[in-house]
Amino acid sequence: MELVNGTTVTEFILLGFGVGPQERFLLLIFFTILYVVTLAENLTIIILVVLDTHLSRLPMYILLSNFSLLEIGYVSTTVPRMLFDLASPYGIISFNSCFLQFYIFFSLGNTECLFLSAMALDRYLAICHPLRYPQIMSQDFCYDLVATGWVIGCLWHIIPVVLISRLSFCGPNIIHHFLCDPVPILSQACPPLGIAPSVYKIFMNAVVIGNVSFVVLSYSVVTVTLLKAPNQGNRRKAFSTISLHLVVVTLFYGSVAEMYLTPGGDNQSEVTKAVTLFYTAVTPFLNPLIYCLRNDQVKEALGRLLKKKERLQRRTTTM
Repeated sequence: MELVNGTTVTEFILLGFGVGPQERFLLLIFFTILYVVTLAENLTIIILVVLDTHLSRLPMYILLSNFSLLEIGYVSTTVPRMLFDLASPYGIISFNSCFLQFYIFFSLGNTECLFLSAMALDRYLAICHPLRYPQIMSQDFCYDLVATGWVIGCLWHIIPVVLISRLSFCGPNIIHHFLCDPVPILSQACPPLGIAPSVYKIFMNAVVIGNVSFVVLSYSVVTVTLLKAPNQGNRRKAFSTISLHLVVVTLFYGSVAEMYLTPGGDNQSEVTKAVTLFYTAVTPFLNPLIYCLRNDQVKEALGRLLKKKERLQRRTTTM
């Protein structure tokens, strides 16, 4: 945490988007609206699942409600800080706040990887083993799966974060990004960097490649099973469901692969900002629409909730 001249690093400067005042104001308005809408979408899904007695018992919607909670945390880790920096002339962030954002951001990213794998497992069991599905994917097992995802996701990146935070930094402490990402942070560190970059890469590659492999394998088996299914109506409905899941998987892992797994992908600051912005601000907005736009069960649950609200209003007016 010390500079080569002996002073201690207490803060970093986030350069953000590097645009003029007018563009900053427009970005501030746009991302504020996007953030509020994203929160509303994901909160709506959580409320629907919690209040609807039918959805709250289905494993897929238990996973989906936790996924929405994750998306709220994910977008809230980055966007409010980005909005604050757009509204102020200097993007100064303290050393501890920077590494806290780094840790929470990657912990939630790891958890998202695990939740996407859990959803793939759910679809695999529902389509490939329909008779055994209620016994295997019980409510208790689903809650255990969710809890495991949260715990492993939050613990996975502790070692890389601690190792990187213990490095010495040579300055000028300017991060060419709008958030505290490990790649620009490591570019500020004084050599030798020791094992920190290697450990970070190993942990990153393990969680991404491992979960991508599981998701691809699961949906490949599901696709082969559906192609053999005799009932075209059921096949079409199942293909429609998994195609939406695959869109979400592709949006997330495509962005992550471009950022962290593609050689040289982390050295282009403008490309890095655009890709990071997409999967931190845009995909949490798109995911609820993708999952629920063509979902009849969610629409029916929303209708039941609105009818229940109307009945309550009528009772209060007659009292």
